[in-house]
Amino acid sequence: MAFPHRPDAPELPDFSMLKRLARDQLIYLLEQLPGKKDLFIEADLMSPLDRIANVSILKQHEVDKLYKVENKPALSSSEQLCFLVRPRIKNMRYIASLVNADKLAGRTRKYKVIFSPQKFYACEMVLEEEGIYGDVSCDEWAFSLLPLDVDLLSMELPEFFRDYFLEGDQRWINTVAQALHLLSTLYGPFPNCYGIGRCAKMAYELWRNLEEEEDGETKGRRPEIGHIFLLDRDVDFVTALCSQVVYEGLVDDTFRIKCGSVDFGPEVTSSDKSLKVLLNAEDKVFNEIRNEHFSNVFGFLSQKARNLQAQYDRRRGMDIKQMKNFVSQELKGLKQEHRLLSLHIGACESIMKKKTKQDFQELIKTEHALLEGFNIRESTSYIEEHIDRQVSPIESLRLMCLLSITENGDARCSSDTHYGPEHLLTFSNLRRAGLLTEQAPGDTLTAVESKVSKLVTDKAAGKITDAFSSLAKRSNFRAISKKLNLIPRVDGEYDLKVPRDMAYVFSGAYVPLSCRIIEQVLERRSWQGLDEVVRLLNCSDFAFTDMTKEDKASSESLRLILVVFLGGCTFSEISALRFLGREKGYRFIFLTTAVTNSARLMEAMSEVKA
Repeated sequence: MAFPHRPDAPELPDFSMLKRLARDQLIYLLEQLPGKKDLFIEADLMSPLDRIANVSILKQHEVDKLYKVENKPALSSSEQLCFLVRPRIKNMRYIASLVNADKLAGRTRKYKVIFSPQKFYACEMVLEEEGIYGDVSCDEWAFSLLPLDVDLLSMELPEFFRDYFLEGDQRWINTVAQALHLLSTLYGPFPNCYGIGRCAKMAYELWRNLEEEEDGETKGRRPEIGHIFLLDRDVDFVTALCSQVVYEGLVDDTFRIKCGSVDFGPEVTSSDKSLKVLLNAEDKVFNEIRNEHFSNVFGFLSQKARNLQAQYDRRRGMDIKQMKNFVSQELKGLKQEHRLLSLHIGACESIMKKKTKQDFQELIKTEHALLEGFNIRESTSYIEEHIDRQVSPIESLRLMCLLSITENGDARCSSDTHYGPEHLLTFSNLRRAGLLTEQAPGDTLTAVESKVSKLVTDKAAGKITDAFSSLAKRSNFRAISKKLNLIPRVDGEYDLKVPRDMAYVFSGAYVPLSCRIIEQVLERRSWQGLDEVVRLLNCSDFAFTDMTKEDKASSESLRLILVVFLGGCTFSEISALRFLGREKGYRFIFLTTAVTNSARLMEAMSEVKA
């Protein structure tokens, strides 16, 4: 059932070192304010911080009270205030308002601002504008790699996607380069580098510069990881827009996995309480089902429940000595497994209920038709009906984007006017990012947008169209799909119990484009023979390879591949590459700016606050 790693699979590096480094650095920064202090933490940093240094560690280093950075006055009576924040302008205004309120009240305290993962010049400028630059000390906590699992590192920067792919803001690229530099310092140089995408190329070049500046640090080290592959999210939007059907992906789509853990509500725990559950390889039950197609999960869990019962039943015929052994050695493990089993069974039931209500089958059928390019008219009317029913604007936008990209910019849906003018900006964002594409440059607004724009003056709508038609990216999904054979030809039923290729993560209908590109490049050890694909992806200037003559790389390290997703990756892609690794004798390690899914992509583009 689960993916057993081949006996010859290479060992993964130990990433717990990254946690220790981050913790030590944070403690060092806190100790620079000796004595008792209150700590203000930005909401986004709470979950990552909890994985690095829990409350008791903070208390050991004289953190007295913890506050959330929010828009209300702080009621701290401490003489020392420490702020742990992302480098955002609004945080600077918040800190300034506290410091200036103290000044007015004639109160003197010590203030320290710790920026994570780095400070930006713009933030210091705001502190100066507000007249408090001299009153606060600023530091950086260069914490940018959180190990969420044995093979998954996240930068926990969900805003990377919008900042770069929509706003064109390049400030986080330096953070990526620093993170790669840290990895090569700890785990040796990467002998083989590949990448595709504008952002990938910039990050790579910046990282190379860092390596050259500190020349000699990794020289002579044995590489632990033989290959690194950098990939921009906009090289493959299609995969990220699809509904997920592997267990971990479905759990993320249904309950939202945040920073490696999920909140299961009463409907899952079958009690009146919610429970926060860490989802990683240490959860033995989860680890066996995480990469499975959902249709196999129930069967597996019920088999597991029967085995568990049989183990419990063994104690019936035991004498006292055996009983004592059973209680001291096995019982605890069985109880733990029992608890996890009932949680995942509860999660499955809850997912089933929600999906039946949504008519998930019909939705998946439409997505598959779009991917394969069949029954476009039916799919279009399904999407129109979805819009009319006003089920969820985010879902409707997602389906429109999928239609638009797979049909190379022919979004013929009519969204009627329920989308209202507030969605106009969202549409323009989707076009700027290349998620809604159009057929020919200079085309008028698609039917969808023209209906929406009736609500705004025609002049304004016209201006928007002109501005974006010049930027519109063409999608060549059909041609790419044919070239890379993304839609498997299957005779008879696709057996999801025994997957034959990566398409199983989408029920056998589609091989994720991002994963296929990685597979093809690794097979060739270059982009040779893929020129046409690269051209169709509009990445002719942004596909690169860099091989160093590597005598030191062991055959073991050459089977370890670090894949870096810039702009987020989905659990479906992770499952697909784990499968590929098992088939080919590789192990993949994932580094992503954040874990994403279709709803997060749409929310990042939306101007309408949920």
